[in-house]
Amino acid sequence: MSGDIKDRTFWISKEEEIKQGKTTDVYFVYTRDILRHVNKNPRVTIEVFARSLEGNWGVVTGIYEVAKLLEGMNVNVKAMEEGEIFQSSTDSPIYEPVMQIEANYADIAIYENPVLGFLCFSSGVSSKAAKIRLAAGDKIVFSFGTRRAHPAIAPTIERAAYIGGFDSASNLLGAELMGIKPVGTMPHALILCFNDQTKAWKAFDDFVSKDVPRIALVDTLSDEKTESIMALDLLKDKLDGVRLDTPSSRRGNRRKIVEEVRWELNARDGKHVKIYVSGGLDEEEIKHLSDIVDGFGVGTSVSSARSIDFSFKIIEVIEDGRRIYRAKRGDIAGSKQVYRDHGFHDIVTLVDKKAPDGYKPLLTNLIVNGKIVREFKNVREIRERALENLRKFANVQPTLKWI
Repeated sequence: MSGDIKDRTFWISKEEEIKQGKTTDVYFVYTRDILRHVNKNPRVTIEVFARSLEGNWGVVTGIYEVAKLLEGMNVNVKAMEEGEIFQSSTDSPIYEPVMQIEANYADIAIYENPVLGFLCFSSGVSSKAAKIRLAAGDKIVFSFGTRRAHPAIAPTIERAAYIGGFDSASNLLGAELMGIKPVGTMPHALILCFNDQTKAWKAFDDFVSKDVPRIALVDTLSDEKTESIMALDLLKDKLDGVRLDTPSSRRGNRRKIVEEVRWELNARDGKHVKIYVSGGLDEEEIKHLSDIVDGFGVGTSVSSARSIDFSFKIIEVIEDGRRIYRAKRGDIAGSKQVYRDHGFHDIVTLVDKKAPDGYKPLLTNLIVNGKIVREFKNVREIRERALENLRKFANVQPTLKWI
């Protein structure tokens, strides 16, 4: 075992250490110990929210992991559903809480870090994936990015990307935990080991299971157009697709490269051959290519997506059964509810206000008196609902206001 760590091989926290609150910041320990020393442990309501979002919307994930973290504690938790779209506004201080936690503060203080960590990172990935999904339209999108992230969180990345709208994932463990089939073509390394494209493609065709599509990587040793023609000549009707992973230093105009490949394939009875593109893609370039490309392999822009900047803030204190509004400067006091109609016209109110007709609440019970009361959906169900909402969201004019 490496001498730099005494009790583990890798610099990662263990599940029991997260549950014990050991991944917190030390000042929360100071706070907890001070409150306990002076025999003060107020019952509070905490809201988790984001003041601003890219495009003023995101997709929240990580809710279930927070539930598992807080299960058994003296807490009540309301939350949005896993995979729900939530909004922000640049014109108002009002926000949509994705979660409310009622707890004794000295008991919950050390869990702010993991609660935010679960929600911020996962929601960042799922939100980016959803924006890419919209840019790609009905074209296939695969997650190829876990090599750019710490391996300990690879399953988290794949799950969040899948819920956000990706069609599958390349990471073995991520796909296994979700119960889906991993997808992938071949790396440049395979071709370089043969030093011959055709030999590598033939070996793939001879060896790999027949239910795996024959998609040839066509940018390793020669021009994409030339290699695409070579792949079609070799595999003929067995060739399902070609993948262009052209490095930026050789790329020029990627759309023109794709159009050249499409022309040459079509001219040689290769209209059945699909074109896939990967390498440095984000939603803007995907929009530019989605009409001429059949599928996209997206990596770093999703696996290294910007985290959602959620806050974890006290917004009221409960004394003698009374809810006393209390919040720091810049925050909005009082427990809130988010109501939504079919057109994503969201309304934020204080929790005791009645919902307008035709609106439903987004914050529902997750934990009651320490017990998880919500049935967890499997990842496919979550994804299907998220995609349905995403399609509706893309075709309306969403709004956010308060009453």
